[in-house]
Amino acid sequence: MDDLQLSNEALRQNLDELETINTWLGGYNVVLKTLLFLQPKLAQLPRPVTVADLGCGGGDTLRQMTRWFRKQNLKASLTGIDANNFMLEYAAPKAQHFPEITFQQHDIFSEAFKQQRYDVLVCSLFCHHFSDEQLVELLKQIYAQANVAVIINDLHRHPLAYYSIKGLTQVFSKSYLVKNDAPLSVLRAFRRKELEAILAVAGIANYRLKWQWAFRWQLVLLK
Repeated sequence: MDDLQLSNEALRQNLDELETINTWLGGYNVVLKTLLFLQPKLAQLPRPVTVADLGCGGGDTLRQMTRWFRKQNLKASLTGIDANNFMLEYAAPKAQHFPEITFQQHDIFSEAFKQQRYDVLVCSLFCHHFSDEQLVELLKQIYAQANVAVIINDLHRHPLAYYSIKGLTQVFSKSYLVKNDAPLSVLRAFRRKELEAILAVAGIANYRLKWQWAFRWQLVLLK
């Protein structure tokens, strides 16, 4: 999945299956619960809430967030950011009934993206793709870009999580990418002390870090 040149049917199947996995394992709940926590601040904004989903992939988290904003009667403008154009071409048709959603192709470390500001920036299963050094720089950057908060939904590195997802994907998945990447993602994921150490190096002290089912971290960087 880290290969930006991937643009074939295997990747399409991978994205389809990831949406199914997130649906069944409650992967969207971490982000939606955080939006509910932030709702009092978001409701006070004098304009539509602006949200960026970094590494948006197939856009499934964007669609879930849009549904949440609609239910709360909050106007919002959501932008999916991805460096891989195939992801955006896959995601756009699925968002055709969600006019609140647009897409942009960016390297998130580019100067063009650094100039953009949003009320909320979301990293859903995105941070574990970076080295600790890169992640420190990323968190510094997007924390500066946020008006209200940064929402991070990522994996807890744990043996039970690793062997569970490895077994489930071997039995139920038809995607070789899912079978390879899902267990690998757990191995690249975080323990609490590691996240706390990264945040300390990044100079971010105002945050909330909670464990959520199934083996997820809910990390909110508050402004």
